[in-house]
Amino acid sequence: MNIFSPYRRSIITVSLIILSIFLLTRCINNSGNNKNKDTDNTEKRNNNNDFKKFAGSEVCANCHKDIYEKHIHTEHHLTSAPATGKNILGSFVNGKNVFAFDPFTNVAMEKRDSGFYQVEYNNGAEIKKGRFDIVIGSGRKGQSYLNWLKNRLVQLPITYFSPVGQWSNSPGYPPNKVAFYRPITSRCLECHSTYFEKASDSSQKFEEFDRNKIIYAVDCEKCHGPATEHVAFQSQNPTVREAKFIVNPGKLPRERLLDLCTLCHGGPLTKTKPSFEFQAGDTLFNYFSLQTAALNSDNIDVHGNQMGLLSLSKCFTIGKVTCINCHNIHENENGKIQIFSQRCMNCHNEGHGKICKMTNQIGPSITQNCIDCHMPKQLSHAVAVYLQGADAPTPALMRTHYIKIYPDETQKILALLKKKNNHVDNNSEKEK
Repeated sequence: MNIFSPYRRSIITVSLIILSIFLLTRCINNSGNNKNKDTDNTEKRNNNNDFKKFAGSEVCANCHKDIYEKHIHTEHHLTSAPATGKNILGSFVNGKNVFAFDPFTNVAMEKRDSGFYQVEYNNGAEIKKGRFDIVIGSGRKGQSYLNWLKNRLVQLPITYFSPVGQWSNSPGYPPNKVAFYRPITSRCLECHSTYFEKASDSSQKFEEFDRNKIIYAVDCEKCHGPATEHVAFQSQNPTVREAKFIVNPGKLPRERLLDLCTLCHGGPLTKTKPSFEFQAGDTLFNYFSLQTAALNSDNIDVHGNQMGLLSLSKCFTIGKVTCINCHNIHENENGKIQIFSQRCMNCHNEGHGKICKMTNQIGPSITQNCIDCHMPKQLSHAVAVYLQGADAPTPALMRTHYIKIYPDETQKILALLKKKNNHVDNNSEKEK
């Protein structure tokens, strides 16, 4: 009898258990690793497919030609584009193409064989340059310009300021120093384009973007959602009149419609999910954190937070007005005060018992201009630039969206009306 047999069996049993545990652990780890790989691949696949979900506004034009041809003249459409001679507003002519920071340092806007550039000179020697790659801004108030550094974007030091028709220091840049390297984030681009695909982690200071997966402008799919499925379905089913796989903002619940506009017109928002994930019809604050600070007309700038100002207005709180009650997003209505005033009259009329108290004093012409009285232009602190040689920034004038009675503005209108009437009376007397 072998006295070592029981021990041998025990050793074999223990060894088998250990081997089983080891193999099981390997299986679990491999399964977990494969699962992680699958997840990574799925995320990557989903990210790569995001761009494919967009059809492009030119495709929309095949069925919506009239709307498309009107929309390309709007500020939304013009808010970003590749930098070409056609799209850059400022002059490159000698004598009009230089911004001087001091007697020794200047930046010249130059056209070279490889494109348009902003070139820093010191005592006549070239120090550095950045190419105009992307135009940001419709040009109504101005344009800023972005430069590609490999797959990263930075803002160039010089901006075009439309109110005075001059090159200026870019907003927020130091007034006495040339700066080329302010990083542009996906959150910046989110309000000036339909889509930029990221190629890097947003935790990095400089985000990277895929240059081949960009949809410039705030275009059709920014407000209606990605349209590839919609185009495919409607092309195969041309007799179906109800639009499928697309969003009609006008049919959204009021809160979701306001969310869509607030994305870019709601002031600073802190994102909790990557930019460009929010789409038309989504709940905004599933993607951005709520602002806890109390808002009032004194701490809201007229640029960039029109929704904050509108939310303080009785038209919004009592009248339940939304942005599209006043704005036809498909057309350029900039400066057409009479059109906007007529929309005011949709609510402010005898039938609704809401007649302006100045009606008798102003007369029939009151229907032509509600805007200057109740939404006057105000100075923006956010859009303020240093012009050449200036010691203080020059702010842009923009209409407030805090709709209310402004007594001083009313007096200005009455004074102008009185002056106009006196002029007419004097001319009548002369004719007699």
